[in-house]
Amino acid sequence: MGKDIDHRKQRRVVRRDTKSKSGYVQLLVKLYRFLARRTNSSFNKVVLKRLYMSRTHRPPVSISRLTKQMGKGERSEKMAVIVGTITDDVRQLDMPKLKVCALRFTSGAHARIVKAGGRCITFDQLALMAPKGQNTVLLQGPRKAREAQRHFGRPPGCPNSHTKPYVRAKGRKFEKARGRRHSRGYKN
Repeated sequence: MGKDIDHRKQRRVVRRDTKSKSGYVQLLVKLYRFLARRTNSSFNKVVLKRLYMSRTHRPPVSISRLTKQMGKGERSEKMAVIVGTITDDVRQLDMPKLKVCALRFTSGAHARIVKAGGRCITFDQLALMAPKGQNTVLLQGPRKAREAQRHFGRPPGCPNSHTKPYVRAKGRKFEKARGRRHSRGYKN
């Protein structure tokens, strides 16, 4: 008789590699895997972990968020490092001089950073300039900013739920009946 082994909770959900088909990202993973192993820098480990992440976990960072974050304290002389995309923001009128390293820059964001006297570099250039991440600031975009996040949480209609329902319209006929008012059974 064999043993009845439970395999229900054996799924490993931590990524050990990138799922990207991009040759550039695969080479960066190779480079930062080496740096994470051979240096005692936690910066390289964090960059490697973020290179593995899916695009929903690598949200874009706008230049307005970037200028706000880099204006804090003594960050102005340091380099901003973003494992993701830098996007333009037309609401940002004046652009300070910034040194930025990112996976991708939109054409508008790249043009504005360079015009202000800043620099846009790639991760392979960063590995040569700062192999241990010296004088850098690691930044991330807002992960919960996706519209899909508004639908997550307690079911819509429950007490104290602020979850957005998947509903076609906000009219009389749409999710307005049972449990919504006393005249239709009960009210939550």
